[in-house]
Amino acid sequence: MADSQTRSISDELNFILTNRIPRVALTRFIGWFATIENRWLTKISIAIWKLFADLDLSEAKKEEFNSLRDCFIRELRAGLRPIDPRPAVWTSPCDAIVGAHGRVQAQSLFQTKGMSYRLEDLLGDKALAQQLEGTHYVTLRLLSSMYHRFHAPCDGRLIQVRYFSGDTWNVNPIALQRVEKLFCKNERALLLVENSAHKNVIAMVPVAAVLVASIRLHAIDTVLHLRY
Repeated sequence: MADSQTRSISDELNFILTNRIPRVALTRFIGWFATIENRWLTKISIAIWKLFADLDLSEAKKEEFNSLRDCFIRELRAGLRPIDPRPAVWTSPCDAIVGAHGRVQAQSLFQTKGMSYRLEDLLGDKALAQQLEGTHYVTLRLLSSMYHRFHAPCDGRLIQVRYFSGDTWNVNPIALQRVEKLFCKNERALLLVENSAHKNVIAMVPVAAVLVASIRLHAIDTVLHLRY
């Protein structure tokens, strides 16, 4: 009973400290701070970061970083993530923890146990949501310490990009258990990829989180964030 109460207090404190704050303003500030190019400031920032996260930079292509952002979007050394070349095999687009997965049924996807949201609300497109009814979905959660680039899950062609302004709730399990339709409320983008092998459409939806709310795509020369 004591352990359960301790976890409950810890979870509540985590939720308050990462959500009951000026989320958007703080996220914008960190976005600005992360671009400051100063080697000593960057080293101090990374050292503080390591106190709160299991940050491992041994796989990074670079050993020195110009800014905190430079570290956050670091590239990996060549050959560390071999890709299965078979067209029938899909690859995870990023390093991540699987949060939920299943089949889209009656337009519902699980956010966490006992809490769901509608695919149409996530995609902002009723026709597309109906087209994807019955397909499989997977929710991938990137920890702040992880390699933060994502890639195409298969050989394909990017056919559409949409941006949705929104909030920056934390996306950890504690918040997912408390905030209904969290993914549909947060800032996010919709990337539609046409699979070259099967000519079907894959929807990728990168979702922002507190302190992390900008997306840069190689396909378009535009940064997607709240000032877009």
